[in-house]
Amino acid sequence: MMKTVWFWVGCVAIWVNFAVGSVAAAADKTPVLTVYASDSFTSDWGPGPQLEKSFEARCHCDLRWVGLSGGASILQRLRLEGEASPADVVLSLDMNLMQAAEKTGLLTPYQFELPELNLPVEWTSSVFVPYDWSYFSFVYDARQLSQPPTSLKALVDAPDDLKVIIEDPRTSTPGFGLLLWVKAVYGDQAPQAWARLSRKILTVTPGWSEAYQSLFLKGEAPLVMSYSTSPAYHLTVEHSDRYRAAQFDEGHYLQVEVGAVAQHSAHPQLAQNFLQFLISEQAQKSLPLTNYMYPVIDIGSALPPAFHDLIQPQSLLISPDRVAANRRDWIHEWLEAYTR
Repeated sequence: MMKTVWFWVGCVAIWVNFAVGSVAAAADKTPVLTVYASDSFTSDWGPGPQLEKSFEARCHCDLRWVGLSGGASILQRLRLEGEASPADVVLSLDMNLMQAAEKTGLLTPYQFELPELNLPVEWTSSVFVPYDWSYFSFVYDARQLSQPPTSLKALVDAPDDLKVIIEDPRTSTPGFGLLLWVKAVYGDQAPQAWARLSRKILTVTPGWSEAYQSLFLKGEAPLVMSYSTSPAYHLTVEHSDRYRAAQFDEGHYLQVEVGAVAQHSAHPQLAQNFLQFLISEQAQKSLPLTNYMYPVIDIGSALPPAFHDLIQPQSLLISPDRVAANRRDWIHEWLEAYTR
């Protein structure tokens, strides 16, 4: 009897050990989806955590963010890593980076049908999926600046004691957006405009978070390069209209943020599923109050009331082909004017 009892106990022990080992092996096989995005997107207050929770509930995977300072930094990281990049999905690029990103050969077309889009431009790309949009804008602190400039030319020609914070066009999409904004308004006279504007620039930061959160909101300058939708945060969360977007007569440069699947993704179908989820009604409803941008589909009454009180500027846009062809020259032009 004792042997029999020992035999069964031993068998149970063997079975338990086998079951625990199987669970551990299954856990090891949980797919990890690596997504590159801006640090503002992946931050605790950004859309990243909420999207992660919602997507993991349906994918049975582990979504892991890699936060970088901005779209240009993400593209640079992708280029450096090449085929060895661990990225499955790349977010926080925009229309101005699409052609340069596609030319790397490191991205692959999406394999699903887009819903009806609610964008200021027609969408034709087969590689990049748009997920939110806004206009670049100078946001001002109404307590420091009662009469903001009403045009880009008024800002450029303002007294030099009016200080502004901008982002670096080499690493930041808002920074590059401002470069294109100046080019769209001034054309060949852009270097002269930058030379005048540079005298008003307090500092140039690597990304939006450093400019807006670390400096502007702490009162370092009354103006910061940001988005026309940034005041929606303050209206919704703080119930304050202290921070406002200055509407410029010439129009505002349009930004559409996009994502794409990495060519060498370890989980290509999961990556496709994530991009499709990002433009689903569930995800789109979460973006206005986490990323504070417009959704790319019509979400009707789910659009927060604050968005109806924002400026509605005229769109400015330079074709992606022209941007890609001139990107290096225009950045060099900016750098020479700024450092002169």
